[in-house]
Amino acid sequence: MNAFTSSPLSSRAAALYCGFIRLVDRLQPLLALGLRLYVARLFLLSGLTKIRDWSVTLALFENEYHVPVLSPSVAAALGTATELSMPALLALGLGTRFAAAVLFTFNVVAVVSYPDLPDIAVKDHILWGLMLLVLFVHGPGALSVDRLLSRAPAGPI
Repeated sequence: MNAFTSSPLSSRAAALYCGFIRLVDRLQPLLALGLRLYVARLFLLSGLTKIRDWSVTLALFENEYHVPVLSPSVAAALGTATELSMPALLALGLGTRFAAAVLFTFNVVAVVSYPDLPDIAVKDHILWGLMLLVLFVHGPGALSVDRLLSRAPAGPI
């Protein structure tokens, strides 16, 4: 043992640090919930904007957004359905990793499909993509339906 590890000051500092880490660990479920709700709101509002005036949405997909492979009307319908359904799953924390993966892919397609996207908007999409990746990799957190379902006893199939 060296002098640093055996001193009362280092023991107190280690105890304070461990206490701080335990406190931060308790905040993880709130952070995951906050991420889920923030990203869900963004995509849901976009989907609601699209259904507000379908003719404008179709015109945007025909003239502005160039989604690879899909026709503009199919891309508009799928995009809108994605923006209306996946945020609900994300907010509830139900199928969180699936919803995060779908929205992450949707986010990438949105950036690729709109070449005139300003730099500031690209930065927003990067931030949203990172948030979705955190949810995909880290999971929904304790405040989620996924967590409740994982603790439910398995019944007969």
